[in-house]
Amino acid sequence: MIEANGLRFHLVDEGQGDPVVLLHGFPDTSRLWRGQIPELVRAGHRVIAPDLRGRGLSQRPLARDDYALAKVVEDVIAILGVLGIERASVVGHDFGAAVAWLLASFHPERVERLVALSVGFPGAGGRPRRDALERGWYRLLFLFEEAEELLKGDDWYLARELLQGYRDLDRCLEEFSVPEALAAGLSWYRANLPVSRLLHPAPALPPVRAPTLGIWSTGDRHLTEDGMLASAGHVSGPWRYERIEGASHWIPLDAAERLNALLLEFLGLDTYASPSIGGSLEQ
Repeated sequence: MIEANGLRFHLVDEGQGDPVVLLHGFPDTSRLWRGQIPELVRAGHRVIAPDLRGRGLSQRPLARDDYALAKVVEDVIAILGVLGIERASVVGHDFGAAVAWLLASFHPERVERLVALSVGFPGAGGRPRRDALERGWYRLLFLFEEAEELLKGDDWYLARELLQGYRDLDRCLEEFSVPEALAAGLSWYRANLPVSRLLHPAPALPPVRAPTLGIWSTGDRHLTEDGMLASAGHVSGPWRYERIEGASHWIPLDAAERLNALLLEFLGLDTYASPSIGGSLEQ
């Protein structure tokens, strides 16, 4: 446990060497990365995986606006400061990917390399098309106060339907049974995805200068590929894209071996001219 940016954070901090920060999304905690942490440590990295604000054992602010992504970016910078880390590679999934994109966009001096899983550069996909709206309908539900009651009702029936295929489902629902835990998790949506922004383009953000690897999986029922593919236009540094066949939205759990191979290669590269794993890397 550490104190950073005015909050208490639980985190994993293992290994020595080049630092790598792992950022989870909803409904996860740092436990999402249990298949990646040992491999990265064995490869000579120092791995930092926090429970982001409101999740796991970290402190839960009460106000909705406390979960704005800009504040989470400040959390990550503050955590790095407490740990004495000036610059790190950053890997993010789901909401954690959005945080990672913003960190690399606004604080390029802090990000060595960026890996974004499932979620592309904020606003890169433009207005959502029908497929994206159908996959993301639950985000509208989460904006309503009644969402907590609906998700918990009938032994979490709706939550179980929404999270089909999620390997940590039972553990997750147990954690969300703790008072205020589910409200804190949903506040990530309420602070960052209000209805007023649904059809409006995202504000222009600085392009990412760090070498960037984008990863999306064909079994993702929640997000389309469009946003990740369009992210190439928002990266001024070297860009690479990988599509993982068959894995669900939770790539770190469903395709751990494949993801680990990609991470170990990408984070260990000295040059970016000719990647040995499939995909493309553009200067």
